[in-house]
Amino acid sequence: MDNFTYWNPTKLIFGKDQLEQLKTEVPQYGKNILLVYGGGSIKRSGLYEQVINILKNLNANIHELSGVEPNPRISTVRKGVDICKKEQIDFILAVGGGSVIDCTKAIAAGAKYDGDAWDLVTKKAFATDALPFGTVLTLAATGSEMNSGSVITNWETNEKYGWGSPFTFPKFSILDPVNTFTVPKDQTVYGMVDMMSHVFEHYFHLTENTLMQDRMCESLLLTVMETAPKLINDLENYEYRSTILYNGTMALNGMLSMGFRGDWATHNIEHAVSAVYDIPHGGGLAILFPNWMKHNLKVKPSRFKQLAVRVFGVDPEGKTDEEIGLEGIEKLREFWNSIGAPSRLADYGIDDSKLDIMADKAMANGEFGNFKKLNRDDVLEIYRLSL
Repeated sequence: MDNFTYWNPTKLIFGKDQLEQLKTEVPQYGKNILLVYGGGSIKRSGLYEQVINILKNLNANIHELSGVEPNPRISTVRKGVDICKKEQIDFILAVGGGSVIDCTKAIAAGAKYDGDAWDLVTKKAFATDALPFGTVLTLAATGSEMNSGSVITNWETNEKYGWGSPFTFPKFSILDPVNTFTVPKDQTVYGMVDMMSHVFEHYFHLTENTLMQDRMCESLLLTVMETAPKLINDLENYEYRSTILYNGTMALNGMLSMGFRGDWATHNIEHAVSAVYDIPHGGGLAILFPNWMKHNLKVKPSRFKQLAVRVFGVDPEGKTDEEIGLEGIEKLREFWNSIGAPSRLADYGIDDSKLDIMADKAMANGEFGNFKKLNRDDVLEIYRLSL
């Protein structure tokens, strides 16, 4: 296990009817509020009206930025930054899923930066401050509600990058499972794939003596796999929604990855796909991750064996580590297929015509991955396996 320092300043407010906590949290930061949200789902569910009523009763000056995209775009971030600077915004409230929160993080940092917010995403510059912001989460997936990371797309250049800053942790996040009841089945599935993928990104590392971290990762995977089939057949079940919501947060708030660096190559590979084709992030991960695993099985077969035996129940008797690991990978594919996740790029109408373009975008910053450094040929092979 490597030396580490763990720090996470986000206040997590979890459970039914916790929206009322806005009444005590928001006034700490000022009166000029920017409300950021996506499409019309929060209006159809009634959540928008609830939030607006609470803010009005606080005598807040409310400004709004709606229409945040599923893969949030820098053009929308720029609109938010302009509002913050023009209206002297004190506090931003993100109401939505990970995309809305990711967009809000970029707005918050961009509002305190003199240049273009895209500089922060591409790491040409680094945030030195950010506006305070909080979140009301409506989708279990990215874990953005309790971390400092963000992923932003530049649709004009077909670039999509992850970035983060110590200044972009939410001040608080309100997680009421009821607010996820209206998430449709496909998005619910994508969210569960995403959180499992975050755990896999942690799990595949080369650091020794991570016994407890391994068990924590395995526990989360087993919990999601146990709950997912029940949830997709009962989308308004509070118990199932709360379990998945909590798992999504824990998968990427830093708790699982103390003492080592995970891989994170598959996320980079997927970002290149969705930058070109604008597909759902979770759908892309469902397609790509098992193929990343197959491509890297020989790097450390014992790691794949451990996952296969402990999580996927593979019988190791009379088999090599590689055979056991491969069987585990196939069981992962079977599980994701069973809950309705895609398994091939062709499921989104993607063929081999732009593989080179996607590979170039994935390689924009050179070789990547901490379990195994991937080069362009590696990326192309994973894409081909995924067709």
